[in-house]
Amino acid sequence: MNDIYAEAWKAVEAAGRTPRADGTSPASIRPLFAADPKRFERYSFSADNLLLDISKTSIDEGAMAALLNLARAAKVEEWRSGLSEGALVNATERRRALHMALRAPSGSTTGAGGAAVQAEIQATFARMHAFTQAVHGGAIRGATGERFTHVLNIGIGGSDLGPVMATRALINPASPMVALHLGNVDGHGWRALLATMDPKRTLVLVSSKTFTTQETMANARLVKGWLAETLGEAGAASHMAALSTNLVACAEFGIPSERVFPFGDYVGGRFSLWSAIGLSLALALGWDTFQRMLAGARAMDLHFLKAPLEKNLPVLLALVEVWHVNALGYSRRAVLPYDERLRRLPAHLQQLEMESLGKRVTLEGAPVGRATGPVVFGEPGTSAQHSFMQLVHQGTEPVPVDFILIARPDHPWAENHRILLANGLAQAEGLLSGKDEATVRAEMEKAGADAATIERLLPHRIFPGDRPSTSILLPRLDPFSFGQLIALYEHKVATLGALWGINPFDQWGVELGKQLAGPLLKELELGEPATGAHDSSTEGLLRELLRLRDEG
Repeated sequence: MNDIYAEAWKAVEAAGRTPRADGTSPASIRPLFAADPKRFERYSFSADNLLLDISKTSIDEGAMAALLNLARAAKVEEWRSGLSEGALVNATERRRALHMALRAPSGSTTGAGGAAVQAEIQATFARMHAFTQAVHGGAIRGATGERFTHVLNIGIGGSDLGPVMATRALINPASPMVALHLGNVDGHGWRALLATMDPKRTLVLVSSKTFTTQETMANARLVKGWLAETLGEAGAASHMAALSTNLVACAEFGIPSERVFPFGDYVGGRFSLWSAIGLSLALALGWDTFQRMLAGARAMDLHFLKAPLEKNLPVLLALVEVWHVNALGYSRRAVLPYDERLRRLPAHLQQLEMESLGKRVTLEGAPVGRATGPVVFGEPGTSAQHSFMQLVHQGTEPVPVDFILIARPDHPWAENHRILLANGLAQAEGLLSGKDEATVRAEMEKAGADAATIERLLPHRIFPGDRPSTSILLPRLDPFSFGQLIALYEHKVATLGALWGINPFDQWGVELGKQLAGPLLKELELGEPATGAHDSSTEGLLRELLRLRDEG
């Protein structure tokens, strides 16, 4: 890109290497709190009822100025306008990225993708609504006349991770249907589901845009066969619908066009939760819940498109990531939702972020020249505290953490929720403050430890602190706030694409494994490796697998 962009990057990277005027490291956080009692007020931001706190990072006024200058040099404002207006932001595939259009109300112009796209989206939503109401009202029933009580979504990647995550976040005792999901092609997953379903009352959705995805279609054939055992071929077909654009393949599979719900190529899989892929949500949670989820995402869309960069939550979250990855060299980030209902959020964000941002070349095809997407992992609190938080507190490389806290639970057990919130706040506080040698020594002396024991254990009980975190606070986890939260991360990803000069909307890295799996599958079927077709390790492993399989 241009010289202004290159100079802006140099300034950000220099800010991460240069000690502050007071001599403290640019990675240190505690001195910033000591110098500014109002740091939380200065570095926390809101959109509707969602609060983002970035004060527990080492970003100071100088770093923030450099980061905002980078955002302007990277033309983030122009990028988001192009995204909103339907520019070909997915340059390698010559496609738009119109997931915002899925959330735009009928008649809207901002982020709506144009009249033709809106007409297409609204027509699909009208069909989804009618289908959902007919299933819930009993107008559409199973082959034996029984009402559908369970909906099984078959998909993989974005067609599975998003629906699983959203359903588990929002399902409640009043939800109209039981939601089930089959993603992994591993047959053990199917075996585990079998005991939970009655074929006479199960509605099956096959989620594949092309209707050729290997894992999804293998599972679809498995499930169709299970239905046919009880209902016959015609009965099995009446229990199935498809979320796809391939009408021919759906018809060949036995699903008529009136049971096929399409979505355009301007919707990427990891951004498709809001499209026809969300039909399983509408069925399991209710149409009104699905609509409120869209409304929450729309609220975040409008904030992203209209708020100035210095108060724009997705932009700020992206700038924090750049600070950590590029200025300070942190290569990992943990996501800790302190709400069991969000237990699949880290998995969804793994795909959303790593599939989008794991790129080594720029939009122009040149080496990117700096680190891009970090490794994302996570687990709900407080479970994380008893697994990987040891590394986060005392490991050799700081790991930034996103803490997600919900103020009001949807259960009556107040003490449990107080414990949950206390732990979430404590973890963030502990990462910031740590525990120094003097404090550890005083604690051990007070506990009666002798001098030798203190000296032996002292190094093990010191916490370095100055480890960064961001916190996201929601008043409660309802469909609207959930939509806000997911859209926040989607727009963060888009912003990082602009900042790093990469395409966050393609995923060529996914294709290589698919290409290589085809010949290997054939060799597994034939029971004989093709000599010289693979490296010696792959051929050796294949031969051993065949030997072990045949011994059984």
